[in-house]
Amino acid sequence: MEDSLLTLNPEDNSLLTDLYQLTMNACYIGEGIEAHRASFELFTRRLPPGFGYLIAMGVQPALEYLQNLAFTPAQIEALRATGIFNHAPETFWTKLAQFQFTGDVWAVPEGTAIFANQPLLRIEAPLWQAQLVETYLLNTLNYQTLIATKAARMRDRAGDNVSILEFGTRRAFSPQGAMWAARSALAGGMDGTSNVLAALKLGRNPVGTMSHSLVMAIAACEGTEDAAFQAFYRYFPRAPLLIDTYDSLAAAERLAEQMQAGTLDVAGIRLDSGDLVSLSQNIRQQLPGVPIFVSGDIDEYEMQRLNQGGACIDGYGIGTKLVTGSPVNGVYKLVDIEQIPVMKRSIDKVSYPGRKQIFRRSSEGKYSGDRLGLINESPEPEEMPLLQPMLKAGQPFVPPDSLDIIQERTRTCVLNLPPSCRHLEDPTPLPMEISAKLQQLIEEMEG
Repeated sequence: MEDSLLTLNPEDNSLLTDLYQLTMNACYIGEGIEAHRASFELFTRRLPPGFGYLIAMGVQPALEYLQNLAFTPAQIEALRATGIFNHAPETFWTKLAQFQFTGDVWAVPEGTAIFANQPLLRIEAPLWQAQLVETYLLNTLNYQTLIATKAARMRDRAGDNVSILEFGTRRAFSPQGAMWAARSALAGGMDGTSNVLAALKLGRNPVGTMSHSLVMAIAACEGTEDAAFQAFYRYFPRAPLLIDTYDSLAAAERLAEQMQAGTLDVAGIRLDSGDLVSLSQNIRQQLPGVPIFVSGDIDEYEMQRLNQGGACIDGYGIGTKLVTGSPVNGVYKLVDIEQIPVMKRSIDKVSYPGRKQIFRRSSEGKYSGDRLGLINESPEPEEMPLLQPMLKAGQPFVPPDSLDIIQERTRTCVLNLPPSCRHLEDPTPLPMEISAKLQQLIEEMEG
């Protein structure tokens, strides 16, 4: 029966792939090369427009996917029933039935700043296993890296003393995307999420205010906007009040009178529309000491404009501009098979051969440049290797980092970048050189 809801369960992840991952594997198995040791690296050839860096995210969800991936008898039967695999070798079905990821995974820790042509993650596994997982890994890492990077850029604009909350669930591309966006936003530097499920799963309290509908509903039933404020505060006395349903300045003036009379203690106010610079300045004069939160299509560019305009803002609620945007076009390319380096040479889509390592140089505590080399190279003075072993033979090699650790790593990485990387207009990524050994390998293969 057709499942029009297309509900995604964890056991469905084995089929959450592109068809050609399965057809290629049937071919590998038929040709007897499926067990050849292969290395695939996941990287982006260029940064999204206006970005000077990326913050790697989604590694832990990817590792959990690899450790739990398996095919059920019903899934195998469904694939057989398509007729697409009528000429596939019978061992193809045996392999699927017995699937367990047995490879190694190297990755940069979540929260690490990375740049174009730097591998965020490498899979070293039997060819058919490494090929099968491409689609899911790209889906997972591309989206979560985008969200974490945007969150980090917003935190960088806002500074450390301003609250930033993730409100993007209603605009995210799917329920699963909303969950990933919430985690990635927190890891990228945001203080909380309105997504109740995500917050509770991550051990956090969800955050939020109210919507215009509450104000309109209670005002219609009880007569005034103030009645709505008073009703909400009877049950949630520490929540910010949304005051722009009708007239923001008039509402602020009435709240100020009630505070002076001692009949109301306003914990905060939220603005979702209007000229946020002038409104926030006027409301600050009327309600000194009351935190002012703003929302409504806010991003890092709007934050910069508001700061430069002298807006009085204590916190932001970020939705649409966080969970959507220019994609991170990560790719997943074969770089080595059976210790034979391979290289894609297509015009504008060249990939560097061999298993690689990123060596990051620091000078006086700040990042000064990167060197992309081969895995068997050693770091030079003041360099540190970024790619770390995460899985060995399919099993965890290191325990997962907490969200707090990832958030702190993100902030440290951004603060250690040169200012030119952090600009919103015409940023300059961290310089990267190709090691002599990697350059020699490239020339030999082009030769």
